[in-house]
This record gives sequence, C-alpha cells and structure tokens, in this order.
Amino acid sequence: MPARPGKAAIFEQFAADGISYMFGNPGTVEQGFLDEGDRADGLSYVLALHEGVAVGMADGYARAAQRPGLVQLHSGVGLGNGIGMLYQAKRGGSPLVVLVGEAGVRYDAMDGQMAADLVAMAEPVTKYATRVVDPSSTLRVLRRAVKIAMTPPRGPVVVVLPADVMDEATAEPAVPTSLPDTRSAPAPEAVEQAARLLRDARRPLILMGDGVAASGAQRELTAVAERLGARVWGVNSSEVNFDTRHPLYGGVTGHMFGKDSARIVADADAVLIVGTYVFPEVFPHLESPFAERTRIVHIDLDAYEIAKNFPVDIGLVADPALTLASLAQALGPGPRIVPPSPPVARPLPALDDEPLMETFARVLAERSPEGLAVFDEALTSGGALATYLPPRESGRFFQTRGGSLGVGIPGALGLKLARPELPVIGFTGDGGSMYTFQALWTAAREGIDAKFVICNNGRYRLLDLNIGQYWAERDIAPHPVPDAFDLTRPAIAFSALSASLGVPARRVEKRDQVEDAIRDMWAHDGPFLVDLVVG
Repeated sequence: MPARPGKAAIFEQFAADGISYMFGNPGTVEQGFLDEGDRADGLSYVLALHEGVAVGMADGYARAAQRPGLVQLHSGVGLGNGIGMLYQAKRGGSPLVVLVGEAGVRYDAMDGQMAADLVAMAEPVTKYATRVVDPSSTLRVLRRAVKIAMTPPRGPVVVVLPADVMDEATAEPAVPTSLPDTRSAPAPEAVEQAARLLRDARRPLILMGDGVAASGAQRELTAVAERLGARVWGVNSSEVNFDTRHPLYGGVTGHMFGKDSARIVADADAVLIVGTYVFPEVFPHLESPFAERTRIVHIDLDAYEIAKNFPVDIGLVADPALTLASLAQALGPGPRIVPPSPPVARPLPALDDEPLMETFARVLAERSPEGLAVFDEALTSGGALATYLPPRESGRFFQTRGGSLGVGIPGALGLKLARPELPVIGFTGDGGSMYTFQALWTAAREGIDAKFVICNNGRYRLLDLNIGQYWAERDIAPHPVPDAFDLTRPAIAFSALSASLGVPARRVEKRDQVEDAIRDMWAHDGPFLVDLVVG
C-alpha cells in the first residue's frame, strides 16, 4: 500500500467499514482531515451546531441501524460539550466511534489553548478511550475502536487524533474491521439447572432490558415467559424487547426510586433477569429488594452486570437469544399456568374531557402512515404514547435513556437517516428540547424528513413530580415548588424559533386543532414541528 497522510487514510478505512455518515461540529485542529473528507466518496458529513446534537444524532443512528455511529468533536471544549450525550450512549450501549481532534503531540508540553487530557476526560463516559501517537498505527487504532464499540456489550469509544500525527504518512492498508461473533450458548447442564430453578417457582417474574433487543431475542423471551406464566417487566428497557400489548407485560420498573422496583419484585419466588443491569434508578435500594428465598437467574453478554449489586443463583454470560431458546426447550411446552391478571388498564377519558396529549396521540395513531417509528423523549407526557402507540415491533420504537435531556430531536434525525423508508416522529419536552433545539437547523440543511412534537407544559414537570415524593418521604409539608422549575417567563415561542431554523411549525392549543396539524405535518415534504401545549 503506498504511503499517504493519515488524514487521508482514515477515510479509506471508513469506506472499508461501510460507514456512510459522520456527525460533527468542526474546529481548527480538525481542519486538515475534514478537508480530506470533503473529497471522500460515500461519506456524508452531517453538520450540527452543537456537539450534543452531533452525539445525539449518532446515538439515534447507531441504535436504529445497528451499525457504528461516527462522530467528530473539537478538542477539549467540543468533547466537553458532548459528554452528557456520551453518558447517555454509554448507559444505553450505543456503538459510537467518536473522533476528537487535538493540536498535536509535539505541543504536549506547552499547555496551550484548549489543551486537556482528552483520554482522561472521555474515560468515565465511554467503553474505551485512546489516542493515536504513531502514524503507522492510525488505521489499526480505528479498527480497534470499531471492534470495541460493536462487540457486546456495545458502547461508545473515543479516539483522539493529534493533527501532527494525522499529517504524517502511513502505509497501512484499509481493510474491513473484523468483528468477533459473541453469540455463545451456555453449557446444556447450566440451562437445565436454570430451567429446574424457574420451573419450580409459584410466582416467577422476568426483568428485561435492551440486551434482548441487541440480541434479537424478543421471540425467545416471549416463549419463556409464556411457558413460565411469568409477568415481564422492563428495567433498562428503551427499545422493543417485549410486545407491550402481550397479556404478560407488566410495565417498567422506573428509573428514579428503588422502592418502586422493590415493590414489583417483592413477592416473586424466582426471577429471570435478561439483558439488563439491576437496578438503574437514581436513588436505588441499598438492600436487596428481593425476598430472602428468591432464586435468581441472570442471562447477559455483559459479565460485569451479573451479580454486580445483588447475588444471583445462576449467572450465564451468554447470548440472550440462544440461551432463551435453549431455556424454553428445557422448560417444555407451555404456557405452564394461566397468567395472573394483568394490571388494570388506565381508563380512557370521554372525548369531551380528553386531555390534549391524549387526543394528539390517538389521532396520530389513526392518521399516520404505515410503519411509523417513534423516538420518545416525552417523559411525563409519555403515558398517552404508551396507550395509543404501544411499542410492539422491533426497530420502530426508541426511548431516551441515561438521564441526560435533549436526545428527542437529534435522536429522531439519526433514526430517520438509518431508516429512511420509515415515517419518523420524535417527541420531546419543552425543557428537554432546548438542550438541542438547534438540531432543527441540521434537519432543514440536510432535508431530513422527520417530524417533531414539543410537549409544551411550561415546566420541568418531572421535577414537580419528584419533589412531591421527596417531601412525602421526609415529612415535609407540601408547599410551592421551586421557581427554577418554571419555563414561562418568558414563554418560548417554539413555532417562531423552529421557523427561524428553517423548519415550518404549527402551535396546537385546542383539541379541534389536532387533526389539521397532523394532516399538515404528514403532508409536508421535509421536517415539521408541532408545538403541543399540554400544560
């Protein structure tokens, strides 16, 4: 292979790996390789006006495409701006490859402007972080990054690219990255042992997470649940891991308070955990929430998560799909028992009393094109989506995860780029949207035909709900919530703001405006926003 600058060779490597998009925000130290990228075939640079937008788009793309999401960030300040979204990607297992520019190795001793230990900055929010220091290993390091990002448990990887190293020549060949096959199955005797433990249970329960979707194990999980007659609860579950209309679906444990999860698992005498960490709450239970005699089986490709917080009886580091298929066979034909009564469904309000969010979700379900894909960051307004647009089909529902706000709009854009054949709509809140609202400019610039809904209640509503629980737990008398939760002074003109970024919008304040807004939204060729006043 003839020698060429590393800044040119890296685009050959992207082509060898079939990478189509780079999401980024440019800076001076990256100008050399971005100049090369302008001449590269097959790779589109998607410009974001903030690094959080770039990472959020790549996150949505990687989740929907099941491929690496490539990101370009600018030095310490750019990496700093992207860290919140990188944390979200890490907690959710998104395979991102993040390239961070740097002035150069020869400037290390100078402590110059924007200088920082970029690897150290990235390590807490990534699966792996490294720095290219030898030109002859540029492509080797990039392939390693793709491999690590894509190998379960997947996660974001940061590669620091010093400009002077990128200017040096490398003769490395650009060849496709080798991805190991991790679809391993446990020993038959281990599966039989797990089957015996679960088969003998009178009150079995299943806790599931996004490792199910990553493995494509939805059908196998359903078969095991039906054979056990076990209620299925989502834990770290932000994709379609189990049909939410199935009679055995229980709901989600919640991400805020450990006592909510403890109530759900308290009566179980056997628990099967699949593809999730236990438990991901902000305020987790410090003591085991499981009853003393509860038997626990945990299946996951991430060995770190098995028995991380609470002991288990059987831990199987194996592919969920293969393991659940073997477990279903070992359990024998089912279902074993009539499933317990499902949770009482939330009664639907009479149409004349229907809240605006309910009306919008109902009409959207009725009037949307086939194959609708949803990116859900509606948070406190999300109940209506679960009622009228329940997650049922893999690859058509993605939810925020990891705790950082602002993924709704860029996540929907990444989803649309990954699945251009699907109609895509992203929901977010008024507070959450303002973290990344400038993503609409990218949508207009690139002509990305995704639709967006701002669930506008004029508040950080989740904080209103959480502080009420805080008061109750500490015997604090209810009183007005902090003024910091209010977003109405001044009110944000979302329609005007959207139009200023090149995306047409409609404000919806009344139920009789919903049908026209949804019709106009789907009739418009290109991005479109609805400001839905739900508060």
